[in-house]
Amino acid sequence: MMLPRSLLGLAALGLASLVHAETSLRVISFPGGANLPLWVAEDKGLFAREQLAVKVSPTPNSVELIRSLVKNEEDVAMAAFDNVVAYQEEQGEVELSAPPDLFAFMGISRGTVRLVVSPDVKGYEDLRGKTLAVDAIATGYSLVLRKLLQLGGLKEGDYRLVPVGATGMRARALMENKFSGTILTTPLEIQPESRGYRRLANAVDVLGPYQTIVGMARRSWATANRDALVGFIRASTEAIDWLFDPKNRTEAVAIYRKHLANVPQDAAQQHVNALLGEREGFTRGGALDSEGMMTVLRLRSELGRPRKTLTDPARYVDERYRQAAKGNPIETPPTSH
Repeated sequence: MMLPRSLLGLAALGLASLVHAETSLRVISFPGGANLPLWVAEDKGLFAREQLAVKVSPTPNSVELIRSLVKNEEDVAMAAFDNVVAYQEEQGEVELSAPPDLFAFMGISRGTVRLVVSPDVKGYEDLRGKTLAVDAIATGYSLVLRKLLQLGGLKEGDYRLVPVGATGMRARALMENKFSGTILTTPLEIQPESRGYRRLANAVDVLGPYQTIVGMARRSWATANRDALVGFIRASTEAIDWLFDPKNRTEAVAIYRKHLANVPQDAAQQHVNALLGEREGFTRGGALDSEGMMTVLRLRSELGRPRKTLTDPARYVDERYRQAAKGNPIETPPTSH
């Protein structure tokens, strides 16, 4: 039986809408300028080109970020590589409601980890007996802080760590003189330093290369949502590479200020430039830093509890999705994880 022309038209319209339907993708990240690639991908239509409707939610701390992934309340997270390792190795800040199957699928940034202290702190000895702010005591940049203090001549017990949450919250608490120091990541060290707060150390100068922010997800989710993840990676890496093109710098600053309207023009320019450093900052093509990941494993082997010797970054990484985003076929899943 032939359908009327009007019904055929409606059917065709329905099929077209299915073909072009967007896939919702929930992303959780720490608030701040490090989200610039996500903003570029959204504002330049890169997510839309991949037929993705991306919703970015801020997290108050790493515990809530990890919990939201494990509970399937979020699909993708942007956070320190150390969090992937810590929770996979049962060295995390809290016990989880289900065994995690987390992995890193792309790199966002490397380095940019600073120990920033009150103006009256001239050296590590001045931190003896003082209180320092961290996101979480057992994960993330807390281990960097503890190692820097150790190398500066302080042992655990010579200072106190207090979990405060996201880097922006710690920067504000530092400037309100609630703590004597904290780890800040670019560009959130710029404002305190402009007010006289002192950078006591750059982590890469003391510890070597360091993998900071990665894109992470659950392996089970990634397997079931391959196309969405590949599209997200393709859009995000294109956004990062767009940022590195000097001719886009003025527009990049405008996008930055659109999402952080309280940042003045001159400061926004400084923030963007800092995020696009050749030695530290965003990583071209979403590459993961093998040496930087090894630094994370060395610190976690020494300071993580229960103590474990960790030597293989491949256990926490699956780069097949990033390779697929570059046009290479996804091969058999790796066996070590």
